[in-house]
Amino acid sequence: MLKSKIDKATGFEKRFENINTVVFENSGEASKAVAQEIAALIQSKQKNNQPCILGLATGSSPKGLYAELVRLHKEEGLSFKNVISFNLDEYYPMEPNSINSYVRFMKELLFDHVDILPENAHVPDGLLTKEQIADYCADYEAKIESLGGIDLQILGIGGNGHIGFNESGSLQNSKTRLVALDHITRVAASKDFSGLSNTPRTAITLGVKKIMEAKQVILMAWGEGKSNVIKKSVEDEVTNQIPASFLQEHDNAVFVLDKEASSKLTRINSPWLVEKVVWTDKLTRKAVLGLALKLKKAILMLTDADYIENGMSDLLADSGPAYDINIKIFNKLQNTITGWPGGKPNADDSNRPERAEPVRKRVLIFSPHPDDDIISMGGTFMRLQEQGHEVHVAYQTSGNIAVADDEALRFASFVIDYNEKFGIKSPEADAIYEKAVDFLKNKKNSEIDIPEVRYIKGLIRKGEARATSHFVGLSDDQIHFMELPFYETGTIEKKPIGPEDIQLTVDLIEKIKPHQIYAAGDLADPHGTHKVCLDAIFEAVKILKPKSFMDDCWLWLYRGAWQEWGIDEVEMAVPMSPDQVLAKRHGIFKHQSQKDGVVFQGTDAREFWQRAEDRNHETAALYQQLGLATYAAMEAFVRWHY
Repeated sequence: MLKSKIDKATGFEKRFENINTVVFENSGEASKAVAQEIAALIQSKQKNNQPCILGLATGSSPKGLYAELVRLHKEEGLSFKNVISFNLDEYYPMEPNSINSYVRFMKELLFDHVDILPENAHVPDGLLTKEQIADYCADYEAKIESLGGIDLQILGIGGNGHIGFNESGSLQNSKTRLVALDHITRVAASKDFSGLSNTPRTAITLGVKKIMEAKQVILMAWGEGKSNVIKKSVEDEVTNQIPASFLQEHDNAVFVLDKEASSKLTRINSPWLVEKVVWTDKLTRKAVLGLALKLKKAILMLTDADYIENGMSDLLADSGPAYDINIKIFNKLQNTITGWPGGKPNADDSNRPERAEPVRKRVLIFSPHPDDDIISMGGTFMRLQEQGHEVHVAYQTSGNIAVADDEALRFASFVIDYNEKFGIKSPEADAIYEKAVDFLKNKKNSEIDIPEVRYIKGLIRKGEARATSHFVGLSDDQIHFMELPFYETGTIEKKPIGPEDIQLTVDLIEKIKPHQIYAAGDLADPHGTHKVCLDAIFEAVKILKPKSFMDDCWLWLYRGAWQEWGIDEVEMAVPMSPDQVLAKRHGIFKHQSQKDGVVFQGTDAREFWQRAEDRNHETAALYQQLGLATYAAMEAFVRWHY
């Protein structure tokens, strides 16, 4: 059975959990462990001359699994000749060769790279007529039954708890069928279809009944974005509003998680409730702040009784009374607040987040997309510039896929009109314009933009980013457009981080020799660009660590429009006045292509400036609720120690 390197929980410690859960350090290690489980099953069946019936999933979760299975085939001789696979679902209608087809997904990630027999790889047909679907679905189930059922079913999980495309409200006895997709599911998928209007409304899915009949089920989930629904599925009651919770009633189901996806489970999030813990400073802060927020009390108002009644009597016995613990945590939280993100000159910095010296620091802000800097840390960005630091901003990607087609046409038309108005004859510009117009008028859903269109879209975002930096007060030599190669695929799916991406990052850091680096630590970004950009920075820092200038370089992580650091994690909180909030909003407005019609909206209908303001107001409100000073808004940071 699956065993992780960091999951040490006993049965007692798991008593909040109604499904076996195994936690790994990261998705890579987890995917390898699941691949080994599948390989062992295939080989066991081969020894007995039996077929191995696998239920397979698509989406982001199993990508690492399929890559490892391909490696096992190519490097260790794992054969798939006895494997018969049945995929969970397919969008409807859907051409099998479409860029978003699950047929294509499975071919490109697995089937074309292993020796599975083509006739043994089954994916629901997205080209059926409506009249054919019922019989087709019955036949799909009959094939599975004739083979003795699914030996091992692989699952992912949707943000609303769906398994396959069995959305909220699906029944346990539901069969393979055509389903209407939930709005949440469609919004999550819309990034792959260039907008919600192009996203399919229906899909064919294997029913819950067949999933529950599988002899073994492994559900995989990665990232903080899945942590809430994992907790509901594993610890809360069985409900058809969270179809994954049905697996609590399966005899042989396991949830395989990375650290982030497991972070809301009680034994991870509140371990003192399930076992005796060593009360480190970090754990104490997490527990006390969590208690204060739960009871809606200021930190200094917590009593001995509050600690005892909420499972924290051990902490009280070790470090009490409550007054002493409260004062300690209050002071630590208060010391995170600073109006001097670059350090306050000529001041005692022993309890401040940043150093007083050097007074004028070289600062490098990395922005994964061309607007993350102003959205996520615009107030701090402006404060650093106003306080006299040498601030550089590095836009890591072009952000071109996030520009709508009509915006590209509008700017191409502007160039033509500009040339005409000023009598500039440019056959090249005319040809580019005509080529772009012709392509965009005939563009199919999810078709990759031609290079000319991508360049136009990239220039739009470049101009907006430059306008924002000028608004803050930077000169052109402080603005760096990196255009990391991993991003330039023209599709949502990016290349893995490569040596060139890392080297470009190394070169820029070495050129500036910063005292502060700010980087996006928002790993809940729906299209994953933040994580790749952050990985490039981490790799670059690792390479540069022996350099003497790195001894004076601190790395601060901010988060984007999608979420904020937990209050117990924050190490620097930069307050903003109402005027500074308004100034940040005006900076965000420079990104006009991302206003009023965002291509990648995610599940949040608010515009980016609204999300940012609301999040900053909420952070300030948390500090106020905990008994600290009242501010209009706050931006939060965590220091990364390398």
